[in-house]
Amino acid sequence: MEKPFSLKGEIALITGGGSGLGLGIAACFVKAGARVVLVGRRAEVLKVAAKKLGRAATVEAHDITQLDQAEDLIQRVNKRVGPVSILVNNAGIHLKKLAVDTTSTEFNSVLQTHVVAAFALTRAVLPGMIKRKHGNVLFTASMAALFGVPYVTAYSAAKSAYLGIVRSLATEVSQHGVRVNAIAPGWIESDMMRNALDNDPARKAKILGRTPMNRFGKADDIGWAATYLCSPAGQFVTGVVLPVDGGASIGF
Repeated sequence: MEKPFSLKGEIALITGGGSGLGLGIAACFVKAGARVVLVGRRAEVLKVAAKKLGRAATVEAHDITQLDQAEDLIQRVNKRVGPVSILVNNAGIHLKKLAVDTTSTEFNSVLQTHVVAAFALTRAVLPGMIKRKHGNVLFTASMAALFGVPYVTAYSAAKSAYLGIVRSLATEVSQHGVRVNAIAPGWIESDMMRNALDNDPARKAKILGRTPMNRFGKADDIGWAATYLCSPAGQFVTGVVLPVDGGASIGF
């Protein structure tokens, strides 16, 4: 294995790829040699992101909650770019509310975006991967799937569902050369996180206090972990949920 961490020849479809963790994953994939397809609802945001990434990136404006269009999206990408060999289910929405104030409609909306839409895309991409006996499906999970976090019951339920999907799906498709894994990011630097924590020093101190590395992560930290999981170096890794959190999930 001359280049165990290379993604040369891979075509990665990344939902929510225009910003945040999705863009961080895309940037690392491109550096590793992959071509990336950034998927999201905001075409202009995707175009700006693709310009930063260079010629290896293309965009597909698409709303993943349009479940009946999942197969059409995969077919368009297959024709425009080539067969999708990596699917990163990263898109999602956040809801910060007490459980008693969360309506069933709001709860269902979070599940539809994170879980049902991700499943629809996964189901659409799997036949081709199985036929080619090669593929990776990666889910962006969360610390909220590993321990209790207040005010995010719907989000926690959605991210926890990923863990079951990863483990069950891996038992079905790994024999066909398709690996299924997840990353559980810790607290990663972003404009949104800075805006939230700069005005809440007590919460910031609490997070850092339970993080053994005593710092926040960067989008690249998630991107390189994703690269490893989808590369030949991770060829015997399937069905795992990898925390990339500076030790927060084991900190005291």
